[in-house]
Amino acid sequence: MIAAGLIFIGTYLVLAIGRLPGFRLDRTGAAILGASLMIAFRVLTMDEAIRSVDHETLVLLFGMMIVVANLRLSGFFALVSAWVVEHTHHPLALLAAIVFVSGVLSAFFVNDTMCLVLTPLVLEIVTRLRRNPVPYLLAIAMAANIGSAATITGNPQNMMIGTFSRIPYREFAAAIAPISAIGLGLTVAMIAAMYRREFFGVPRIEVEKPRVRVNRALLWKSVAAAGAMILLFFMGLSVSKVAVVTGAALLVTRRVKPEKVYREIDWSLLVLFAGLFVVIAGVEKTLLQGDILALVNRLQMDRTGVLTVWSVILSNLVSNVPAVLVFKPFLSRLAHPEHAWLTLAMSSTLAGNLTVLGSIANLIVIERAKRTVRISFLEYLKVGIPLTLLTLWIGARILG
Repeated sequence: MIAAGLIFIGTYLVLAIGRLPGFRLDRTGAAILGASLMIAFRVLTMDEAIRSVDHETLVLLFGMMIVVANLRLSGFFALVSAWVVEHTHHPLALLAAIVFVSGVLSAFFVNDTMCLVLTPLVLEIVTRLRRNPVPYLLAIAMAANIGSAATITGNPQNMMIGTFSRIPYREFAAAIAPISAIGLGLTVAMIAAMYRREFFGVPRIEVEKPRVRVNRALLWKSVAAAGAMILLFFMGLSVSKVAVVTGAALLVTRRVKPEKVYREIDWSLLVLFAGLFVVIAGVEKTLLQGDILALVNRLQMDRTGVLTVWSVILSNLVSNVPAVLVFKPFLSRLAHPEHAWLTLAMSSTLAGNLTVLGSIANLIVIERAKRTVRISFLEYLKVGIPLTLLTLWIGARILG
């Protein structure tokens, strides 16, 4: 029990800090080390460690990575973004278009990808127009976070929740998509209110269509495969099975070298997931067996507001993926686990907008734009705090 507790605390401290001080051990390395120590100290046997890894979650994430990689290599995301941006003729319309594209595409194709694709494109456009790039960059990150909450395939933590809870794709989207839709509208309103000089009393703008390289054969093939995949999701077929079969089918091609697709896959994230599954299994086996129900009742996690607060706190301390894994043993023992899982999906994702460090999507936007513009921690908070608190309140009211 002592070993399990110390391994868990050490692993999550590195996850919170981002790196072991004085060493090059990052979050993925911490998960690998934590999982290995759980086996080394006989908290778990090798067989128990292997069984603790949720292979369905890894298969879903892997399959989605292949699909998204093909869409990105084909130029699909850049083409859609460029077309929408081209047809906006006012800064406020441009802001709304960026929020719409980032939010809607993030709902189906993972928010981090949208931030990678949109940031350089939007930055080039607003720089050419001599506009303030900060509000538009904030719009990419915040809309990506909010939009990704809408479905199981919007972000990694939702993929985990979808696998753990067994909530159908259509039911999940019906519960949370309305919250995301309201949140995207609030994102436009909040950013416009905070940067009034940028959006009100300004003349019409003309945006030239950015040049986008497109592989047309791969584009049509990828779009058709992705569209069929989403349709099958809503029809109720196994999300992980559909995702990995679609991804595998896209690998059968004469035009794209498989190495290009493999380079797009976030292998370290898959390893991070596997390691954390083992660490949490060790804690659940040794520390949470006897008094877990009493602890759940004491923490009142069956209440939407209480669970939302705990989720926001933990998600901003150690990031939302590790936070979801911490909640896993508790929520499965609640009287109404499905409602709790939906609350966790909503709150852990929307919590990502609270600070710069709350979401990988935020860091991607800031890092990709830092050569052109610096977005300070306080600059982000100016929009992040009110937007996060308001969307969380609305989400808790709708789900409650």
